[in-house]
Amino acid sequence: MKLIVGLGNPGKKYEKTRHNIGFMMLDKYVDKKNIMDKWSLKFNGLYIQTEINKNKVIFLKPQSFMNLSGGVVKKYVDYFKINIEDILIISDDLDLNIGNFKLKDKGSSGGHNGLKDIENNLGTNEYKRLKIGISNNKNIDTKDYVLGKINSDDMKLLQNLFTELLDVLDDYFEVDFQELMSKYNRKNR
Repeated sequence: MKLIVGLGNPGKKYEKTRHNIGFMMLDKYVDKKNIMDKWSLKFNGLYIQTEINKNKVIFLKPQSFMNLSGGVVKKYVDYFKINIEDILIISDDLDLNIGNFKLKDKGSSGGHNGLKDIENNLGTNEYKRLKIGISNNKNIDTKDYVLGKINSDDMKLLQNLFTELLDVLDDYFEVDFQELMSKYNRKNR
């Protein structure tokens, strides 16, 4: 069983903020695949359990705040007996320009508090990630920046990127992750 986790913060206040890229990506993918199941609540996470290309899959949007995402992820991992190698975390990334993304098979949190909490709860940093660039504005406090609304120009860039990322997720269910990284990772534009 695969666990695809989109990171974000719950509530209307945080919709369309940079930190909620993971939620947005999961919503786009579920829509694209015409998954009719409704999001259900379990262990403080909204989830859909389905099958894609003969893979059992859980899509998860933790409903704790970003910095506490790890506890929710750990409960799903334990309850559904998910292997660490079958986890993909989708998150925002300040170090990537908006419109860019990077696939990683493991690594540090890079200062991302949601990833840090997941690492602490799982006891490893060897889970797969899809990091989506949100750029970084050094003139704005980081907390205010990541919790800030995405402006219309950046949203256009993200909508174009989401189209490509839908293909990335389709391929995630079909090919080896090393092959996926080779196919899609590229330098920041």
